[in-house]
Amino acid sequence: MKKNKQVKHSLTVQFTKTILGLIAGTVLLCWFLNTTFLEGYYTYNKQQAMLEGFTTIDQKSEEGNLDSASFDVGFEQICANGNISILVISADGSIVRASVNDTNALKRQFMDVLFSNDQDRSAEVLKETSKYVLEKQVDSRMNEEYLVLWGTLSDGNLILMRTALESIRESAGISNRFLAYIGIFAIILGTVISIFTSKKIARPILELTDISRRMTNLDFNAKYKSRGENEIDQLGEHINQMSETLEQTISELKSANNELQIDIEKKTQIDEMRKEFLSNVSHELKTPLALIQGYAEGLQECINDDEESRNFYCEVIMDEADKMNQMVKKLLTLNQLEFGNDVVSMERFDLTELIRGVIQSSSILLKQNEISLTFNTDMPMYVWADEFKVEEVITNYLSNAIHHAGNEKHIDIKYTQMEDYVRVSVFNTGKPIPEEDIDNIWIKFYKVDKARTREYGGSGIGLSIVKAIMDSFHRECGVINHTDGVEFWFELDTKNN
Repeated sequence: MKKNKQVKHSLTVQFTKTILGLIAGTVLLCWFLNTTFLEGYYTYNKQQAMLEGFTTIDQKSEEGNLDSASFDVGFEQICANGNISILVISADGSIVRASVNDTNALKRQFMDVLFSNDQDRSAEVLKETSKYVLEKQVDSRMNEEYLVLWGTLSDGNLILMRTALESIRESAGISNRFLAYIGIFAIILGTVISIFTSKKIARPILELTDISRRMTNLDFNAKYKSRGENEIDQLGEHINQMSETLEQTISELKSANNELQIDIEKKTQIDEMRKEFLSNVSHELKTPLALIQGYAEGLQECINDDEESRNFYCEVIMDEADKMNQMVKKLLTLNQLEFGNDVVSMERFDLTELIRGVIQSSSILLKQNEISLTFNTDMPMYVWADEFKVEEVITNYLSNAIHHAGNEKHIDIKYTQMEDYVRVSVFNTGKPIPEEDIDNIWIKFYKVDKARTREYGGSGIGLSIVKAIMDSFHRECGVINHTDGVEFWFELDTKNN
């Protein structure tokens, strides 16, 4: 999986779409309701206002207070609140009450309503009772609609009430346009807010996604940095704890897995290894024991009585005894590895730091032998292995390179990064290993140049220990001849397989 792989359904996009959908849907619903029902709702309210006004005026006429001064304010409120033009006339045509100054036009319309036929008027009756008729009329001259209520009051006077419907349509249109402007503004504002909010919410989720992806590749260095105490931060803390637990568990599982594989293999190898071990040990001990015995007998028989000769004999005996001691220690180490008695503790550590430590420990030998060494790696290299055993492998390789470096006397240590493992190479200038000896150098006690090996105290066990350690890791090691020297290499896991 690529680190920056695009998510098919982005959380930010989904969140933004949802918010915009809600805003747009709300605006469209309001627009639809306004367009469909607002005019009818306004008309209904106008009808109710006219009917309530008629009821109030009829009550006053029944009480005989219609033309009294006490009803002036109430009459004006009816006209103003409902935007209604009202004309009350008596049977003889005189005006009792009027809401407009120009009463002639209103009176003419009243006469038209009273004395014209239904066929002559463009009107729609909305409600009709014994006292009044409420209808919707169209003014052909102005091409405008009106609500008109006409009828007879309780005192016998005639009443005409009229209100224009065009203002209702104009109000509805203004309302819809205003709603459209508000809707556009709300969508733009909602887009900005939703993008900002969704990114703020999605940022820690994307960080957790990246951490989980790295954990699938067994990279446990990634940690979530908490920014508060919400549910996402709690999830991040739990992922951190899970990362630590997984790293520890994998380390334990790798150790247990290595022990299990070693237990399965060691039973079939014990007999063969025991025979080979006894044969090789007896052969290797024969020469130093013979030297020790010979020089000891010489001392006993006083072949040379001078002090210098005795000291020489003693130094030979001590030197051979020390070589035997070193060989026995290496044999014991090798024996534990091959028999599986030495526990392999698999853990994750920085290989670069370990190699630099081994180079520092060997700096005196490098200086004494006038050997230059390059290890141009500053970046950490985390691997899974037994750290102490890897240190022994590197020490053996470096020691072997120091003792065999020739020509320019140069040693080069480098990494070769593979998909899930790293190859560590130790190259030294000098003579290549004869091709017939390459397959045998890993065998215990095998020596390519026996005289030179004995000169620096080599026992022929170092590379056997390297091979046994790498076998315990279930990883490969090897050697490559070059025209100007020899390269020894080994491989270590960088991921848990």
